[in-house]
Amino acid sequence: MSNQDTAYDHVKAQIKEATDLIHVEPIVQDMLQHPKRVIQVTFPVEMDDGTSKLFHGYRSQHLDALGPYKGGLRFHPEVDLDETKALSMWMSFKCALVQIPHGGGKGGVVCDPRELSDREVRRLSRAFMEAVQDVVGPNQDVMAPDVNTDPSIMGYMMDTYSKREANFVPGIITGKPPILGGSEGRSQATAQGAVYVIEYLLNDQEMKLDETTVAIQGFGNGGQIAARLLYDLGCKVIAVSDSKTALYDQNGLDIPKAQKAKEEGELASYGEADVLDQPDDLLYIKTDILIPAALEAAIHKENVTDVQAKMIVELANGPTTPEAEKILLERNQLVIPDILANSGGVIVSYLESVQNHMNYYWDEKEILQQLKDRILNGYKRVVDHAEQHKTSYRTAAMIAAIKRLNQAISARGWN
Repeated sequence: MSNQDTAYDHVKAQIKEATDLIHVEPIVQDMLQHPKRVIQVTFPVEMDDGTSKLFHGYRSQHLDALGPYKGGLRFHPEVDLDETKALSMWMSFKCALVQIPHGGGKGGVVCDPRELSDREVRRLSRAFMEAVQDVVGPNQDVMAPDVNTDPSIMGYMMDTYSKREANFVPGIITGKPPILGGSEGRSQATAQGAVYVIEYLLNDQEMKLDETTVAIQGFGNGGQIAARLLYDLGCKVIAVSDSKTALYDQNGLDIPKAQKAKEEGELASYGEADVLDQPDDLLYIKTDILIPAALEAAIHKENVTDVQAKMIVELANGPTTPEAEKILLERNQLVIPDILANSGGVIVSYLESVQNHMNYYWDEKEILQQLKDRILNGYKRVVDHAEQHKTSYRTAAMIAAIKRLNQAISARGWN
């Protein structure tokens, strides 16, 4: 693939690789390749200086054969239509793989929230919800936090929709503050799910946690929580990075200290560790497990030959391009795909939706147990399909997901 290939190209290539190994009718293949609906909106937001600025946003709704659309909303300057479509498609496969009754959705607003005040972010959040409110709803499309969005933003958006409905509607959004119907365990769900997968993987590989080295690209919410959970389990986290700095210590970093340095503003202030020349140099460290936890296409054909990790566990969405993955597999480097590894977030988001509909709430222990059970079952499906079809874990995950989607499409008479 060329350097100009998009995330949308990548997910379509993954679909083709899976459907080449199983029988799927051409009409179903076409449905999988294209979102059912894509919404593009523009809306004005009042700035703190009294002027108004026009913003652009998207919402892609891929396939609702299994249930209402479900997926995150990101605020980022590089949000575009193809990325949004691809992310909605990955979400469909993720939901199908871990067998939750949702289809894939994704949204984004083109902006840099670092350049906006808290009040401007609040107005932006409300304005986007107003722009898409006719095509979302608890039984239609449920949004959730993603890059640069958080529980506070979800709360503003839930409030905006509720005012429109003249009713309290917590189920329109997941990832909300618990006081507004958010679920216990949601903030760490994506990272916790990945850590459960790593525990299963290491057991299968006959490796011990306290003898395993880990490098994590991306020290935001997901990467930071994964680092702390693995550190607490005894893994040696030898490198972490954010957009500015990569820290490396072959003897293992003190993750609580790194968290404190990040919280106080600069990961580089950690001290007592090597600072790599470039943050992306972390990708090339010799380690047992590499966790890409930043944005898409971090590992691509130009840098993949420098990646030395034995195993890559994808906490980010789409961090490995198809061409890069082929090279990794040829070199016997195992890749645990995003639609399994980071599915903890959507699993607990689904559980949050269930609690909102029931108006009955579980404690964190119950939530984490359900998360563990569901992601373990997803892991077993991937391993079984990989063995059955003699293929990679990613293609196996896609096959398991597509089979389930195909069953739902047939049951609804869409083919």
